[in-house]
Amino acid sequence: MEAVIYICHGSRLQKAKIESYALIDKVKKGVDIPLQETCFLELQEPTLSETVHKVIEKGATNVIIMPILLLTAGHAKKDIPNIIDKEKDKYPDVDFIYGRAIEVDYKMVEILIDRISTCTSEVEEYDLLLVGRGSSDRSAVEDTERIVHLLKEYYPNNKIEKCFLAASEPKFEALLLEKVKDNKSVLILPYLLFTGLLDKGIKEFIEQFELQKDQKLLLADYLGHHPNVTEVLISRVAEARKEANSDAAMVKRSS
Repeated sequence: MEAVIYICHGSRLQKAKIESYALIDKVKKGVDIPLQETCFLELQEPTLSETVHKVIEKGATNVIIMPILLLTAGHAKKDIPNIIDKEKDKYPDVDFIYGRAIEVDYKMVEILIDRISTCTSEVEEYDLLLVGRGSSDRSAVEDTERIVHLLKEYYPNNKIEKCFLAASEPKFEALLLEKVKDNKSVLILPYLLFTGLLDKGIKEFIEQFELQKDQKLLLADYLGHHPNVTEVLISRVAEARKEANSDAAMVKRSS
């Protein structure tokens, strides 16, 4: 029997957990797999290990693990694979397929465009700041830069820059402070899936500024509510299933 487990990052805020389940419930409707479960990497339960045990107890012999992460960095490259390796040792007769994160996708850029249009019809008046979580993994920083370049195709006359909340440079707070001092109006685009302490921190930081006349700071909504996120995740599951079927076919041909 086939199963898919969606592993979200996790947050200390209960609202983020509710949002995670709400998103995955939408994804489940587009995936024709009998067993579908949600778990968390940290800060919330259930864990991936607990959820693997749950689906195997229900008869799963083929388990797809889907990381609900925006970019491929430390969690996607190391933390989740390390857990999966331990589960493989515990359940040697079960086939595990590890899917990929959302990564750079035009549908995600479309979300940013929608967020911008929701905030203002006069986007040319604003500098755009794409705010990522941040990572010590260079590839995640480069992917954020790729997203900025894709946005520039739509807004060639705007100054568009990336910044980060942790672990990477430039830092959001320092860059925004510099722009406010230069009397710039700024539209802030949080590249975050769900609400959480990072999203809350952005809002609190923005609220402290006393702006000049006609100067504005706009904050767009984060990404998880948008239907494009659901579409991308459904396609990632289909991609993982295709890989699983290809691997199975190769094993059968070689036996």
